[in-house]
Amino acid sequence: MTDRETGQAVAIQFYATAPYACSYLAGKRARSQVAVPTEAINSEVYSQLVRQGFRRSGFYIYRPYCDACQACLPLRIPVAAFRANRTQRKVMRRLSAMEISVQPLHFNAEHYALYCSYQRARHAEGGVAEDDQQQYAEFILKSKVDSRLVEFRLAGELKMLSLIDCLADGISAVYTFYDPQDQRSSLGVFNVLWQIELARQCDLPYLYLGYWIAECRKMSYKASYQPLQILQGGSWVDFTATA
Repeated sequence: MTDRETGQAVAIQFYATAPYACSYLAGKRARSQVAVPTEAINSEVYSQLVRQGFRRSGFYIYRPYCDACQACLPLRIPVAAFRANRTQRKVMRRLSAMEISVQPLHFNAEHYALYCSYQRARHAEGGVAEDDQQQYAEFILKSKVDSRLVEFRLAGELKMLSLIDCLADGISAVYTFYDPQDQRSSLGVFNVLWQIELARQCDLPYLYLGYWIAECRKMSYKASYQPLQILQGGSWVDFTATA
């Protein structure tokens, strides 16, 4: 790969992990392809990797590399073509008073408390529900690329926090957690719509939404944002997802 900022070739190596239990499909075994060394992967190089289907968790940069499964499809929204549907427009109006602040990565006790509350409510069956402050920091606050925390408040009360990466051609939605007691407000929907608008304002063509897995109910919400593109056979192609 080439770093466009310096014009120099960047030596990135890839290795496959051992099989492990799939986080998304029960009974399946998964493997990942991991890019190293992380020290060589800056925002420009990472942007190229995302276009090839990679994601990150902290310093860990990976993409699915399963032996007999192709269920995980990299997904993105071409933001210029996106038009909010009726339900999404209602959410935007209902949460129009949201106070939004884009911040550098930093530890905040209030953020961590919201994270713990969200994990206990949404992922009680997984070890992530017991993350301590160090594990939280490794997941949310460790990054070698251009990452930001986006804080969402209503009347001063913290409602949601979103971790995003700023890429050469878009915004990558890394992780979002919100008040689990406020499910009727559609905070997650508001977050995606805000990220789409941020990409437009920054004149960036895409919002990268991670992976689409048709059999995974937790990902069905992504079908609400049209049009969509998936990475298939090395090329991004139009895709119609169904919930």
